[in-house]
Amino acid sequence: MSITIKTAEEIEKMRVAGRLTAEVLDYIKPFVKPGVSTDALDKLCHDLMVDVQNSIPAPLNYAPPGHKPYPKSICSSINHQVCHGVPSVDKKLKNGDVVNLDITVIKDGWHGDSSRMFYVGEPSILARRLTEITYECMWKGIAAVRPGVHLGVVGAAIQKHAESNGYSVVREFCGHGIGRGFHEEPQVLHYGKASEGPILEPGMTFTIEPMINAGRRDIRVLGDGWTVVTKDHSLSTQWEHTILVTGTGYEVLTLSAECPPPPAFITG
Repeated sequence: MSITIKTAEEIEKMRVAGRLTAEVLDYIKPFVKPGVSTDALDKLCHDLMVDVQNSIPAPLNYAPPGHKPYPKSICSSINHQVCHGVPSVDKKLKNGDVVNLDITVIKDGWHGDSSRMFYVGEPSILARRLTEITYECMWKGIAAVRPGVHLGVVGAAIQKHAESNGYSVVREFCGHGIGRGFHEEPQVLHYGKASEGPILEPGMTFTIEPMINAGRRDIRVLGDGWTVVTKDHSLSTQWEHTILVTGTGYEVLTLSAECPPPPAFITG
C-alpha cells in the first residue's frame, strides 16, 4: 500500500476531524477523577461523538485481522497498561493512577486520532516524570517533521530522548498514516535511525504516539485480546497527535486550547 498525499480539500476535512478529536479529550478531562469507572468515561465520550458531534467513534467494533471486534468507543490504559485498555464497569480510577485516553473520531469519512495522559488525583513523582518525558518525546518527534527528510528522524529523536532519561521505547506498536483509513501507510516507528524510512512530503498525514516504559520495553497482551501491559509491571505512558507535513514543516491537527502547552524547546 502506498502513502497517500492529501489534497487541500482533504486536509480541511482532516482538520475538522482533528478538531473534534481534541474536543472529546477536552470534554472528558473534568470527569477523570477517583471512583469513576472507565466504562463511564467511555459512555460520556461515545455520547458526545454520536449525539453532539454527529461523528463516529472509530474504535467501536474495529476488527483488524486476527482480532475480535473492539467492544468500546475509546481506549483507556491505566498505569502499567501500555495501550488498547478496554473500558470496564469494574475498573474504577483510584487516586494516584495515571490513565491514557485514546480517541479516534470519524467525521465525513475522515479520521482524527489523539491521546492524552490524565492524572487521577495526585500522581507519584515517578508517574509524573514519566508522563512529562513521554510528552517531550512526542514533541521531539513532531519537531523533527519537515519535507525532504527521512521519516526515521521521528523515531530517532524519540528514542534518544527516552533512553537518555533512563526509559525504554515500546517497539511492537507505532504511529501510522491516517486519513480515510484508520491505519494507513506509513508506519511511524518510535525508535531507529534518522536515515531510514520514506522521504517526507507535503500532504502526508500520520500519527506520532510514543509508548514509553519506566522499566523494560517488553510487553504482553491480556486475555481480552486487546489490552497490552508491561511484562515487568512497570508504568507506561503515551501521548499522541495527528500530524500534517506542510511545505515548511508540520501542522498538528489535533491541538486545542485545553491541550498542555508544548515544551519549552518548541515554544522557545
